[in-house]
Amino acid sequence: MLKSLRIGNLQLAHNVVLAPLAGITNLPFRILCRRAGAALAFTEMVSVNGLVREGVNTLALLQSSAEDRPLGLQLFGNDPATLAEAARMVNGQADLIDINMGCPVKKVVGTGAGSALLQDPQQVAAIIRAVRSATSAPLTVKIRSGWHQGHDNYCQIGKIAESEGCDAITLHPRSRSQMFSGQAAWEQLAELKATLSIPVLGSGDLFTPEDCLSMLTETGCDGIMIARGAMGAPWIFRQLQQLATFGHYDKVTPQERSETAQLHLELFCQSMGTGVAVREIKKHIGWYAHGFAGAAEIRRTANGIHTLDELTLLLERMATAETESYAK
Repeated sequence: MLKSLRIGNLQLAHNVVLAPLAGITNLPFRILCRRAGAALAFTEMVSVNGLVREGVNTLALLQSSAEDRPLGLQLFGNDPATLAEAARMVNGQADLIDINMGCPVKKVVGTGAGSALLQDPQQVAAIIRAVRSATSAPLTVKIRSGWHQGHDNYCQIGKIAESEGCDAITLHPRSRSQMFSGQAAWEQLAELKATLSIPVLGSGDLFTPEDCLSMLTETGCDGIMIARGAMGAPWIFRQLQQLATFGHYDKVTPQERSETAQLHLELFCQSMGTGVAVREIKKHIGWYAHGFAGAAEIRRTANGIHTLDELTLLLERMATAETESYAK
C-alpha cells in the first residue's frame, strides 16, 4: 500500500513516483504531476554524450525550479567513464541519479545503451561502479526483464546493482523484444523483491488507480513508477491516494480536464515560451481528450492550430464536451 519510501539518504513522502518519459516529463508536466501528488518526478532521459559535450538541447532537459523537488535525473549511455563524468557534472542539480538500462527503442539500444546493456552484465557492473564512485547522491537503475523474452536476467542484474552500490532498482517486467506489447509479468517483481535487500520499484501496465494499487498489493514491491498512465491524466496520483485512503476516488470531469490542459499550456508558456508551448501541447491535448465523445475531432483540430488564442478556445470547448462512460 502507500507508505513512505527511503532511497539512500532521500526520504520520500510516499512510494508513488513519476517515471522518466522521453519528450513528456519536462518541467511543465512534472509540475502538474507533483501538484497531483507524485512523491518524486524524473527528468526525461538525458544523453551523457550530449551532456558532456554541453549540447544546448541536452542541457535544456535539466531545466527545473524550486517547486520541482525532489527531482530524479535519468542518464543514458554505455561508457562507464562518460557516465561517471556526467554524474559529476550534475551533482547538486538533482536529488537522485538513475541510469537507464531499460529503454527498448532502436535509436537508444543501437548505441549500446538502454536495455542493450542487459546483454553484458560485466558492463553493467562497470557502469554502476564508475557512477557510484563519482557521486554521493542516491543512485538507482531502471531495467527490463532481459533482452529476449524467455531469457530473463533481471535477478542477476539486480544482484549486480545491489553489490555495486545502487540504492534501489526499478523493473519494468517486459523483455526488450516485447517493447510494450503483451502483458507485463508482475510476478517477476515479487521474485526480484525476494532476491534483493534494496528497494524494488515496479513499472508497467499502470494505467488506472486500481492497477497501481494492485501492483503494490500483489507483488509486495516497495514502490511504483507511473509512466504512460500519467499521460493526459496527471490526476492519477491524486486518485490513487484517494483509493488507498477511502476505497474510492473522484472521477475527472470535462471541466477539470480542460482546466488541467489550460494550466499545462500556461506552464509551457512560462518555462519555454509561446512558440514551443503551442507546438508541444498538441500531443498532450490528444491524451487529455481521451474519453471524450468527440476526441478524434478534438485531435484533428489541435493538429491544425498554430496560435495560442486558437488553442485556448479549443480547450475552453473541451470543458463542455460530453464524455464516454470509460473516461478516467
